[in-house]
Amino acid sequence: MPEVAPEDVFTGRVLEWHSEEGWGVLGCDALTDEVWAHYSVIHAEGFRELAGGQSVAFSAEQAEQDGYRWRAVCIWPEAGASS
Repeated sequence: MPEVAPEDVFTGRVLEWHSEEGWGVLGCDALTDEVWAHYSVIHAEGFRELAGGQSVAFSAEQAEQDGYRWRAVCIWPEAGASS
């Protein structure tokens, strides 16, 4: 896990994931806006993708990205937490 202060890590879930394009949208109660996410920031072994409804931990930054006000910086899939 890259060095990220615990207060900068959010927990949430994958709202949608576009495997063919490598991006999706995350949501969490701590942020009022949805978070744009790219496969390149997923910290996992092998093929990196997420699934709708999957629980994740992530850090994010405020940035305009494809119409979203937040962009994920690091995403950590939570073990065994796919719905």
